[in-house]
Amino acid sequence: MNYHTYFNRYCHENGLDVCLSFAMPVGYENANGTFDPDSGTVYINLTRLDRRPDYEKLFYLFHELRHASQYLQPDRFDEMIIKSRQYVIMYDGVCHKLVDGEWKTCKLDVNEDFFTEVYLGQPYETDANTFAYEEVSSLLGDSPELRALYSFWMPKAAISEDTFREIYGEIDRSIEQQ
Repeated sequence: MNYHTYFNRYCHENGLDVCLSFAMPVGYENANGTFDPDSGTVYINLTRLDRRPDYEKLFYLFHELRHASQYLQPDRFDEMIIKSRQYVIMYDGVCHKLVDGEWKTCKLDVNEDFFTEVYLGQPYETDANTFAYEEVSSLLGDSPELRALYSFWMPKAAISEDTFREIYGEIDRSIEQQ
């Protein structure tokens, strides 16, 4: 599969000026991909994805391209997606918030099962996963395998915006107390 073909088409159609790299940044060696808004680079982990089927490779590419759009073209997204991109919430309660261009970290006392769902349900993540699923489905057709991949990355149940606002408030308070 030629990543550049899909990458270049998406960037052209969406007026997005970003780079594509297959050299994962330090700390992301086990990720399938990531987007770094500071460098404007979409990273895809060829080592992890080399033997994976095309639908999976494309899913992660379009997922990261959607994150690039979320960060670089925020006017295309709703308020909750814009707000949520400032926060990284991990299943174990380790949380990060982007404050004045710097990531601040805190640890919340959490129920890991619930926070796994919160991690999966972040508005910017559900948007990127849904977008990736729709793009791959339109290019390669829908399949049980693609639906299973999409389901894997989605929360079991929707999490309300109010719940996210409460969690973001907890993160904000925790970081302010540091």
